Amino acid sequence: MIELTGHSLTIDQLKRVCVDLEEVTISEKSMEDVRQSRLAVEDIVANKKTVYGINTGFGKFSDVLINEEDVEDLQLNLIRSHACGVGGIFPEVVSRAMMVLRLNALLKGFSGVRSEIVNFLEELINKQVHPVIPQQGSLGASGDLAPLAHLALVLMGEGKVFDDNGQPVEAKLVLNEKSIQPITLKAKEGLALINGTQAMTAMGVINYIEAEQLAYDSEWIAALTIEGLEGIIDAFHPAIHQARGFKQQEQVAERMDNWLEGSQLITRQGEKRVQDAYSIRCIPQVHGATWKTLDYVKETLEIEANAATDNPLIFDEGNLVVSGGNFHGQPIALAMDFLKIAIAELANISERRIERLVNPQLNDLPPFLSPKPGLESGAMIMQYAAASLVSENKTLAHPASVDSIPSSANQEDHVSMGTIASRHAGSIIQNSRRVLSIECICALQAVEYKGQEKSAPKLLEKWSKFRSIVPNITRDRIFSKDIEAVKDALSPLSNSELQGEAEFSAF
Repeated sequence: MIELTGHSLTIDQLKRVCVDLEEVTISEKSMEDVRQSRLAVEDIVANKKTVYGINTGFGKFSDVLINEEDVEDLQLNLIRSHACGVGGIFPEVVSRAMMVLRLNALLKGFSGVRSEIVNFLEELINKQVHPVIPQQGSLGASGDLAPLAHLALVLMGEGKVFDDNGQPVEAKLVLNEKSIQPITLKAKEGLALINGTQAMTAMGVINYIEAEQLAYDSEWIAALTIEGLEGIIDAFHPAIHQARGFKQQEQVAERMDNWLEGSQLITRQGEKRVQDAYSIRCIPQVHGATWKTLDYVKETLEIEANAATDNPLIFDEGNLVVSGGNFHGQPIALAMDFLKIAIAELANISERRIERLVNPQLNDLPPFLSPKPGLESGAMIMQYAAASLVSENKTLAHPASVDSIPSSANQEDHVSMGTIASRHAGSIIQNSRRVLSIECICALQAVEYKGQEKSAPKLLEKWSKFRSIVPNITRDRIFSKDIEAVKDALSPLSNSELQGEAEFSAF
């Protein structure tokens, strides 16, 4: 069980909660901070102090004062009106991450919600009641208003949640089945639930978990390709990489050496050729740069996972209530745009290695790895598919964060588009995993032609595992099935019901 404090949540813990479905508990110190913060809100309401979001309208309506008897209706109207999400829905694992992140933010004690709100979110998480949340509709400031409004609907007994089969059903039905009573939102609580970056950050966290595994997988797959092409091991000599000084580059080179240790299929400089093409020789430099990006992305996500991102924030037992802009998603937007580029590059260089595996002008393997070249096309169109995916990645990698459209009658005149960046990063990761799956299939075949018994011991284990998933290419078949099978085997999301790119509508 993971204890949430508002200050110490890590990506490893988020993986345990969101992917492995571990339960959460709330630290008593954090709960006391929540109670103290709530007392400040109740004092503001009782003494008729004018504070944004507590007894005023929102956005451009911030100058409209709300009567005390209308404060609950204000919160209800806020959630319903802001639930404007459209399009396909976030995968269930992202929905779960969104709840955990929102709960963790409230536990910092700056948001002014009642303990009932945090207890409710804890119960939803532990009973695996996951809101159905449309992917489109957020500008990334004032936070992820539309996606988080769909999350907040469930607390009120409205909206939809996933059933046990991963299909959208009415929330009230599932809440009733699990004996969970909806709650009425009080002053400040609706705003505290939707002002924040939890949609883009949740998607970002799941992106990171997937991207990290993809980066590791790209190394052993590339190592198999090196064996299939009888590549030159000298390019991974530590002296080269120490001379440059990037630790991530050095680490990739060390891991490549480790994967290839004991291989009888690799060559030395000058034995068959003087040097390999860049897609082989520069694996540590290219993959290492991606790892450097991943380190930056992880640091950014872990800071944001423990951040207070709603507005206004309540400090000093209510003596200081400040309206600011922590909901602005710029840090996540930039990190996700950087992640998009870094993962797209793993696919770009992988596709070039695929070309070297299938092009008879670049190797001594059967053309397109076909058992009967000419009569059968072999891996020819698998390379086409990889080329298509990397080309699509190039359009998705265009930075979302450089765009901004004013909203709320120009009150919110600069926005981050961080959620778009997160969503596009997710698509690039899925595309790139498929590209690496194609390289894996081709490398398996190439190694088999060369003699898998000569493979490095660690790579032979990978060869055997994935040969059980994808049989030897003895004749042409429907290769899309093989690509998807390898893609699924490479996914770090262990719970199949939480995997995939949810495309069906929330409605």
